Amino acid sequence: MNVEEYLEKVKEAAKFVQEKVSKKPKMAIILGSGLGKISQSLDETISIPYSEIPHFPRSTAPGHKGELLIGQLKGKNTLLMNGRFHYYEGYTMKEVTFPIRVMQELGIETLIITNAAGALNPDFEVGVPCIITDHINFFGDNPLIGPNIDDWGPRFPDMTEVYSRNLVQEAFKSAKKLNLKVYSGVYLGLSGPTFETPAEMSMLRNFGADVVGMSTVPEAIVARHGGMNILGITAITDKAVPEQLKEVTAEEVIEVAQKTGEQIANLIMGMIDAF
Repeated sequence: MNVEEYLEKVKEAAKFVQEKVSKKPKMAIILGSGLGKISQSLDETISIPYSEIPHFPRSTAPGHKGELLIGQLKGKNTLLMNGRFHYYEGYTMKEVTFPIRVMQELGIETLIITNAAGALNPDFEVGVPCIITDHINFFGDNPLIGPNIDDWGPRFPDMTEVYSRNLVQEAFKSAKKLNLKVYSGVYLGLSGPTFETPAEMSMLRNFGADVVGMSTVPEAIVARHGGMNILGITAITDKAVPEQLKEVTAEEVIEVAQKTGEQIANLIMGMIDAF
């Protein structure tokens, strides 16, 4: 697909979504594994299945429903992405980040990215949210490779502050008000779909990563390229520490993500006024 064709498909998808809503959302939230419950707090909800949106990919990951929800979240016009796309599903980076470009065309200014991930940091406990302060791209690919669309962002975007320091501070304030335990740290994204070997876990920890997962980084790169303010929050679902290792399944990850997702939903709801 050439750049002109990609641009046209993004604009067509954005136009389809825009025609479905009367109020323009300024905030978007990507709901990761087990984090769909925040959608229950949305008022005046319009649901648009991905299958209806022109050129939109289909979500095949367990626990990802596959719909855009647009409505009012504590009075804020908000778009929820209920189910995301992963590199391991066989999609290209351009396909994985297609929804972010659609959001950009819709005028989204703030993007909250949630995910489920394993803890590389031995001090991190399972079931506790982690606020992302930075990331490491270990996918071996980058969604900005190829011709640059100058209207979307610069050829060489600065990545000094991918995750807004102001939003990180607001997230901590919200957690404190709720008496909610949270961590902060570096998220490392890799392709999957295999979980990491003990040797890989040791290597990734030595790189300076606190949590490891299979999403978020591509979306954050594109959102940063597009000038959005970004907040990332991880649900720690398992230990990725060789000395504390036990066999993990996708079902177990989703179960813990659902429980931790309630805490993350409360944290986000507690800081909505900051947006």
